[in-house]
Amino acid sequence: MEEKIAETLTFEVGEEHKNQRLDKFLTSVYPELSRSYITDLIEEGFVKVDQKVVKKPSKKLKGGEIVELSIPEPKELELKAEPIPIDILYEDNDIAVVYKPPGIVVHPSPGYESGTLVNALLYHLDGLSSIGGVDRPGIVHRLDRGTAGVMVVAKNDQAHRELARQFHDRLTDKRYLALVTPPPKAGHMLIDLPIGRSVSDRKKFSVFSSKAREAKTEFWLKEGFLHANSALLDIKIYTGRTHQIRVHLHSQGMSIWGDTTYGFKRSKLPKEYQNLVDLLPEGSFWLVAYRLGFYHPTTKEWMEFKVEPPKEYREILEQLREENNKSP
Repeated sequence: MEEKIAETLTFEVGEEHKNQRLDKFLTSVYPELSRSYITDLIEEGFVKVDQKVVKKPSKKLKGGEIVELSIPEPKELELKAEPIPIDILYEDNDIAVVYKPPGIVVHPSPGYESGTLVNALLYHLDGLSSIGGVDRPGIVHRLDRGTAGVMVVAKNDQAHRELARQFHDRLTDKRYLALVTPPPKAGHMLIDLPIGRSVSDRKKFSVFSSKAREAKTEFWLKEGFLHANSALLDIKIYTGRTHQIRVHLHSQGMSIWGDTTYGFKRSKLPKEYQNLVDLLPEGSFWLVAYRLGFYHPTTKEWMEFKVEPPKEYREILEQLREENNKSP
């Protein structure tokens, strides 16, 4: 069934846009739409150049063409409150601090219309901010599906704006634990490498992207498990790029247990430890946002929250530690 078109916009490519990419041109002349959304529209056949459908966002424009952009009517997304169990660590009139379990998606997206953290928040909380949009009420920041840990949620728009400012201005304190293989070459490292979307795979990010943005990650070796070719890292991030920790660790030759997107393979572990990977919950990897600090959006009081790794993660550590404690 063809999608209904909400509006069709026509633009002439001026001399100043000569040799510009089609997606960049449309972003510049219609900044109300994100570049990622424009890219999707091009790839789905909603853009014509001189009356011919063009599905390549990278198409170079010569100047003088007529570009026609059709915008489909937004698909209705019915958000339902669902009684999904979540741990609420703190709640007042402005915010809630929650623990996100591993394997759960933060907000609805294609393929994840229900069963998300947002569905759970709608059930457990009596109000959420609207700034994030209809599908992301209350969501100020996010964690990957595979990551467990602490998140702060805004219950009204004023709190949302203030928390968003703190994340943008890097006033928050974000700490993580990660079980990686192989162990790092140094006990401490500051990784200061820009991150952008991968050229070869749009679902991944890379330090080799031509459109990279500043990203900074610092880690300390917390525990070593040389017998398992692994180590536990304590990590602090100073920026909040998508997949930042995973990409930065991968750039240094490490991968997080279970994170097959960024290089994890069972074969990197000695055979006697490979079955431990099966303890990880479905859709997760061994990465925990264990501490989050921020200023309360109304009282300005510094607040800090910590969580323990999930029991499956702790069980993996316990088995690795048992081998460490054995007499040489």
